[in-house]
Amino acid sequence: MKEGFYNIIKGKFLVSDDALKNWRFIIFLSVLALVMIGSSHSADKKVHRISKLNAEVKERKSEYVDIRMLLMQARMESKIIAAMESRGLNPSSTPPKRIRIIEKKE
Repeated sequence: MKEGFYNIIKGKFLVSDDALKNWRFIIFLSVLALVMIGSSHSADKKVHRISKLNAEVKERKSEYVDIRMLLMQARMESKIIAAMESRGLNPSSTPPKRIRIIEKKE
């Protein structure tokens, strides 16, 4: 047990006669670690992009609500009347009449 531990510490498993299988395993683990690191970096980039897009969506929603509020205020009858009075137009004092079209059957 002690001798095996000292051989690992000294690195004899890397230079012995059957060291090729050990090197293959070490290279496999190294490649696997690189793939894992690359995958985690890719996932982190995606998470940052998603958070940035979520912030942009929130900003766009608030902008939409502000513009919709301004449009609703601009469409109010009192605002339209005030805007048209400056041009010399006043609301009618008589209410509008409904016109009905009746088709004759032949």
